[in-house]
Amino acid sequence: MARRATLQTIADALGVSRSTVSNAYNRPDQLAPELRARILAVAAELGYPGPDPAARRLRTGRSGVIGLLFTEALSYAFADPGAVGFLEGLAREAEAGGTALLLVPSPPEQDAAAAVRDAVVDGLCIYSMADQQPAVIAALERGLPTVIVEEPDVPGHAFIGIDDRTATRTVADHVLGLGHRRIAILTDRLVPDAYEGPVDAAREAMATFHIGRQRLAGFREGLAAAGIDWAAVPKEERPNELAAGVDAGRAVLAREPRPTAILAATDQLALGALQAAQELGLRVPGGVSVTGFDDIPAAALADLTTVRQPLLEKGVQAARMLAELQAGGPPRRVRLPVELVVRGSTGPPRADAP
Repeated sequence: MARRATLQTIADALGVSRSTVSNAYNRPDQLAPELRARILAVAAELGYPGPDPAARRLRTGRSGVIGLLFTEALSYAFADPGAVGFLEGLAREAEAGGTALLLVPSPPEQDAAAAVRDAVVDGLCIYSMADQQPAVIAALERGLPTVIVEEPDVPGHAFIGIDDRTATRTVADHVLGLGHRRIAILTDRLVPDAYEGPVDAAREAMATFHIGRQRLAGFREGLAAAGIDWAAVPKEERPNELAAGVDAGRAVLAREPRPTAILAATDQLALGALQAAQELGLRVPGGVSVTGFDDIPAAALADLTTVRQPLLEKGVQAARMLAELQAGGPPRRVRLPVELVVRGSTGPPRADAP
């Protein structure tokens, strides 16, 4: 069996030192271009693929990789428009800094903590995960530079997010100002389980997703200020998917008396509610007004009133903050701005609405 080529094999073939061959791969600026070209040519002839990445990590103590923890299966990173926007910003900034990304999904009922503990990374970015989720606990226990985006909100750790509570309060105030009083709520998952259905007080109290709690709290505060009994407001919980939004929209629009406005905690759910209204032949906003949250690209196409948040900027800021932590900087907390974008999906309720 032929011996595997090594740095020393190449050095012997060229009559140079082993460190000179090593510099051709690791410190090319230390060699004349002609010498480096000769070294790489001989390496190719001998079948040498280059230094072992694992060995390099052991020598330098750095992997050149940051780990990104997702709350869902890996496919969610590419299927949810909000996650795609964030991921684009994170990847763009990481790429500019010569850093690679390792996606570490954290689906329910799997040992996600083990994947986090075994990940060979220099730092971690936690994106939209529930309180006390095992993967989050494992990540924080590693003691690596870590940035949390959106949730959970853990004191003492670097954090990037928005004021979700104030944002949804603004949405509620907008719809109430148009004259709506029969209002329904669609919320993304409150607990990382498989539940889909109505949200009662017990379910709301169980919420372990920080964003879900805060967005519901903003809706609740706005409606309570207008004298609307929160307990009597129809609320449906679904995963953040278009089809789930259609199902939730059908559920609330089947109630009597029918709501004249639907406030959704995400654009995906809102777009589903618009489709449900269309199925029933309801005009928007005449028959029902609908609002969303995020301002994903499809929101503008659907003329959806929504809350615009800087999805891409979240990713950019997360990568920069992680680089600061790796350089020894202190953890910072950043709240990014949002704005209510009023479009054609909201208007006053019809005077003849039943």
